[in-house]
Amino acid sequence: MAKERKSESAGSAHDGPIHATPDRPDSVSRENAEHYRWGVDCDGWHLVKDKQLSVIEEFMPPGAAEVRHYHERSQQFFYILTGEVLMEINGENLLIPAGSGVRILPGTRHQIRNPSSGPVRFLVISQPPSRGDRVDE
Repeated sequence: MAKERKSESAGSAHDGPIHATPDRPDSVSRENAEHYRWGVDCDGWHLVKDKQLSVIEEFMPPGAAEVRHYHERSQQFFYILTGEVLMEINGENLLIPAGSGVRILPGTRHQIRNPSSGPVRFLVISQPPSRGDRVDE
C-alpha cells in the first residue's frame, strides 16, 4: 500500500515547506509555483524548472501578444487550457482552441496572441528550457 503524505496546507508536522525531488514528488500549482510577469499584464508560473525541462502555465488577457521570435536549440509545445489563441508559425496563422496544442521546433519563427474578448491559459513545455535561447525579431 502506498504511503500517504499530507501537504503543507493540510497541516503536516514537517518543519517548513516540502520541496519536490526526483525521489520525493510533490504537487505543484499556480499557488506554490514561482511566478513572473511578462508583456502587458501577462503572467507565468514555473511548474517545472530544471536544466532539462521547463513547464510553464501562462495567462494572457484579451488582445495580448508576445514578440515574434524563435529558439535556436529549444523545442516547445503549447497546449491551450482555456480560451483560444492565434499562433503565427513561420508567417502562417493557426487558431488553436482549448484542448489542443502545437509543437514548435527549434528555428521556427512563432508568435502567440490572444485575439479573443476573454483571457486564455496555456502550458508552454520547453526542452531544453528556452531561457537564454530566444532570438526576437
